[in-house]
Amino acid sequence: MEATGTDEVEKIKSKFMSAWHNMKYSWVLKTKTYFSRNSPVFLLGKCYHFKTDESGELSTDGSNFDKINMEISGNVEEFRKDFISRIWLTYREEFPQIKGSALTTDCGWGCTLRTGQMLLAQGLMLHFLGRAWVWPDALDIDNSDSESWTAHTVKKLTASFEASLTAERESKILSNHHQGTLKRNCDDSEMRNEVYHRKIISWFGDSPLAAFGLHQLIEYGKKSGKIAGDWYGPAVVAHILRKAVEEARDPELQGVTVYVAQDCTVYSSDVIDRQCSFMDSGKADTKAVIILVPVRLGGERTNMDYLEFVKGILSLEYCVGIIGGKPKQSYYFAGFQDDSLIYMDPHYCQSFVDVSIKDFPLESFHCPSPKKMSFKKMDPSCTIGFYCRTVQDFEKASEEITKMLKSSSKEKYPLFTFVKGHSRDYDFASSPLREENDLFSEDEKKRLKRFSTEEFVLL
Repeated sequence: MEATGTDEVEKIKSKFMSAWHNMKYSWVLKTKTYFSRNSPVFLLGKCYHFKTDESGELSTDGSNFDKINMEISGNVEEFRKDFISRIWLTYREEFPQIKGSALTTDCGWGCTLRTGQMLLAQGLMLHFLGRAWVWPDALDIDNSDSESWTAHTVKKLTASFEASLTAERESKILSNHHQGTLKRNCDDSEMRNEVYHRKIISWFGDSPLAAFGLHQLIEYGKKSGKIAGDWYGPAVVAHILRKAVEEARDPELQGVTVYVAQDCTVYSSDVIDRQCSFMDSGKADTKAVIILVPVRLGGERTNMDYLEFVKGILSLEYCVGIIGGKPKQSYYFAGFQDDSLIYMDPHYCQSFVDVSIKDFPLESFHCPSPKKMSFKKMDPSCTIGFYCRTVQDFEKASEEITKMLKSSSKEKYPLFTFVKGHSRDYDFASSPLREENDLFSEDEKKRLKRFSTEEFVLL
């Protein structure tokens, strides 16, 4: 009888918290974001211009007005489509109860786990879909923030811009045979991409069986002393993600591995060893690697000297974003314009979606509008992510990033470094072999404990 009474109290408490979270987090998508038409916008290595070339000036009689504004509108729409295509993972409620707790929501405490999921999702999208992929239905998502994307005059001409594209397509009609072949190939490619699109999202579903779902990440977090309801820092999440990918059993994921830098150092031989490790499928191919680098961009506050480096990182197509935020809130940083960072906000409470059913709705996994934040407001603790498909890609990326680090570092020491050899060559404990009952080594546990005490509190 007493247990029944306790259950009822928990249910009432859960309903009260659900109502509170709906009120508290419903404002996130209501605020408008404005973009300058005079500066380029970068999104995970892609650059968008919301204005025409210098030579494309408006004539005094306005004869080329339509053409200029249609070009701007086209760029805006391309950016919107690219941004919305990124996978957005937010607070959820009413999902299956988390093992060892009464929690059925992560509202108020799971934001860094969500931003970590978004970064990993972008890495998997690069791996399975490529950077050029965009969701065909992206612009069908209702965008209550549309006024902020472009000036009123540009918006008015969107229809004529689309009409001009239609006219251009009609003027280049292929022969029926060629067109039919092209359509079949296109359909096959789109079908394959949609299968992977859904599969990637399903890996992040809020159920105990999802490989990178909240339930699994919390289980791995327990090994570092974390439990459901605790706050997680960017570095702790980096190690949890690595362990989650290591333990993933889906055959599709056997070609991907995650490496986490040790004390701001990436040991090249350790990375290559991971890429060349035995694959369960028996293939001789190397694995793709997602490299996660936990760093601090200053002491109490973010050092503005790091701004150009962060912008440089987000300008790289193999960058998969940054797990960061501002004090008390975690965001997924994916781009920038001028001195403002573009991010996706996980602080939006949505209902649980069962990703195990066929044709589950995708809309809530794609953000309709970006947010911007001044770089100086960014909390110094963050984790930077990169994706390298091959060993050659890793070697090229390490050279490129090293040059960037040297040019941006005004002090003697760069933010992080790439060094030759293994970590064991420098008297650090090498990456432990997987143990059945202990997912983290003693060295890793100490490092994670240090990270969790140093990093900012996330609400």
